[in-house]
Amino acid sequence: MSAPYRIRDNGIELFVRLTPKSSVDRFESVEISADGRSHVKARVRAVPENGAANQALEKLVAKALGVPASAVSVVAGGTTRLKTLRIVGEPAALARRVEAVCDQSSA
Repeated sequence: MSAPYRIRDNGIELFVRLTPKSSVDRFESVEISADGRSHVKARVRAVPENGAANQALEKLVAKALGVPASAVSVVAGGTTRLKTLRIVGEPAALARRVEAVCDQSSA
């Protein structure tokens, strides 16, 4: 199984499948798509209007990974369910935190 993120020079790119208008903000599990790529399934309460769901996702990721909200941004998929988030920070530490969040979500 491939990781739901890609290491970059000054951070990571996290691949997420977002479900807006949920009853709770949370991560669920890692899912493999038909093309073999993996992504983290996430749910947020916000509606997908005026970027509200994307902002809620950025806050959820920042809180879960222990980074400032300003370190997280949606860089691809702004209007689709499959998104790529850029997280600025020390890549190895961020990768470990993502793995820990994914492990907790799967349990």
